[in-house]
Amino acid sequence: MDKRIIVALDAMGGDYAPVETVKGAVDAVKELNVDIKLVGPEDVVKAELAKYQYDTERIEVVHAPSVIGTDEVPTMAIRRKKDSSLVVGLNLVKIGEADGFVSAGSTGAILTGGLFIVGRLEGVERPALGTCLPVKTGFSFLIDSGANVDCKPKYLEQFAKMGSVYVENVFGIQNPKVALVNIGAEKEKGNALTKETYELLEQAENINFTGNIEPRNVPYGEADVIVCDGFVGNTILKLCEGLAKTMFDIIKGEIMKGHYKIGAAILKKPFKNVKKFMDSDEIGGAPFIGLKSLVVKAHGSSNAKAIKNAVRQCVVFTEADIIGKIKDKL
Repeated sequence: MDKRIIVALDAMGGDYAPVETVKGAVDAVKELNVDIKLVGPEDVVKAELAKYQYDTERIEVVHAPSVIGTDEVPTMAIRRKKDSSLVVGLNLVKIGEADGFVSAGSTGAILTGGLFIVGRLEGVERPALGTCLPVKTGFSFLIDSGANVDCKPKYLEQFAKMGSVYVENVFGIQNPKVALVNIGAEKEKGNALTKETYELLEQAENINFTGNIEPRNVPYGEADVIVCDGFVGNTILKLCEGLAKTMFDIIKGEIMKGHYKIGAAILKKPFKNVKKFMDSDEIGGAPFIGLKSLVVKAHGSSNAKAIKNAVRQCVVFTEADIIGKIKDKL
C-alpha cells in the first residue's frame, strides 16, 4: 500500500467540536488512506475517542490546551495563543509532520495562521479560498470565495491559474474553462478591476479563458473555474446557500399544504438525490490555495460527514501534487 497521507485536524474548531470533529476523524481513518493527528486538549479529545472503536495506530492525539474563539481578533489570537489547537495544528504542517491541516474554526484565524505560519508559495501574491459550487453540470470552482476582499488584477490572474490546476487535477477536467465574474458578458463591462483583469486573462497563454460570466449564469455550469475577488465570491456563495435552503423549504411547504403527499412519496428519492447534491457537507471545506502546504477551512457548522470529506480533500490534493503543479503553472 502507498504511504498514507497525514492530516492534522483541529479537534476544537467548529460549532459542534469536539463531538463531530472526533467522529469525523474516526470515520476518515476507516474509509480513507489517511492517518490523523487530532489536535486539542488531550483529556477532552481522548474522552471523545473512547466512544469509538478504531485502529489506534491511525489516530494520534496532539495536546493543545487552548482554543481560539470566533470572536477573537485573528492576528492577536495567533500571536498570543501559540498553544491553541489551531496554531499547534498549523505548525505540524509547517515542520512537515502533517501533509495538510483541517479546521472548522475561525475563518480569519485560519487564514491569518496559514499566511504567517505555513507561508505563501514563492511567486504567489495572495493565497485564495476556493469553494466547489454545485451547478447543473456538476461542480464549478469559485476562487476567491472570501480570503481577499480587496484585490489587484494580478491577484485574480493568479487565482485563475491556481484554480485551473485544482480543477484539472481534482475534478479531472482537461483544459478547464475559466470565466471572470462581471455584471455583463461584454468585455467593456465592469469596474476598473474586472476590465484590467480581463486583459490579463485574455493574454494568458496557459489558461482557457472564456470571458466574463454573469452571476445568474453561474448555476448553469458555463465555466469550470469562476474567478472574482473575495468580497464578490463570498456574496455569491452565501446567496447560493440561502437560495437553495429557501427553495427546499418552499417546495416542502407547498407539498404539505395540499393532497400531494402520495406524489411526494413517489418523488422522495429524486428529492433526496437533489438535496444530497446541494449539500455542502458532501464537499467538506474550502482549500486555501497558494500556501506551501494545504490548509482546508471547513464550515463552522460542520458535522462528522463534512469533517471526513474535508480530510478527503487533503488526501486528493496531496496525492495529485497540487502544490507542485501550481509552482509549475506560475
